[in-house]
Amino acid sequence: MKSATVRELKTELSYRSQQELVDVCLHLSRFKKENKELLSYLLFESSNEEGYIESVKNEVDEQFKMINTTSYHYIKKSIRKILRVVKKYIRYSKNKETEVELLLYFCKKLKGFNPYIKNNTVLQNIFNREIIAIKKKITILHEDLQYDYEVELQSMTL
Repeated sequence: MKSATVRELKTELSYRSQQELVDVCLHLSRFKKENKELLSYLLFESSNEEGYIESVKNEVDEQFKMINTTSYHYIKKSIRKILRVVKKYIRYSKNKETEVELLLYFCKKLKGFNPYIKNNTVLQNIFNREIIAIKKKITILHEDLQYDYEVELQSMTL
């Protein structure tokens, strides 16, 4: 089955009644956990972006606490998983400030992680790659925010 384009979906959805749209959303939420999470964000958390950022930060904290530190192999797998989750939450938001804030928080947690990430090339590369991505994202933001995030980024990379 070939999926329809966004334009075709938008046109078709404009012809549907409100009850049909509710049914479509509920039906969509039954199939994938990610769909349900996105609907939850759009309905409940998109109006309070600060609360959303805090809840994601709390989840990142919990995941960092649960990392198995017996070998670097397990650490790398866990760090990659945490980064995937952070990027998934960033996709839900579509807000550039939220993206920079969450990536900075991830990098700060990674830098402060024990055992130290400098001892492992893969973890250091993940950190460096995210720092480069943050620098690119910062250039898009408002000048005041750029300065604030640049200061925070500089303190982290020293």
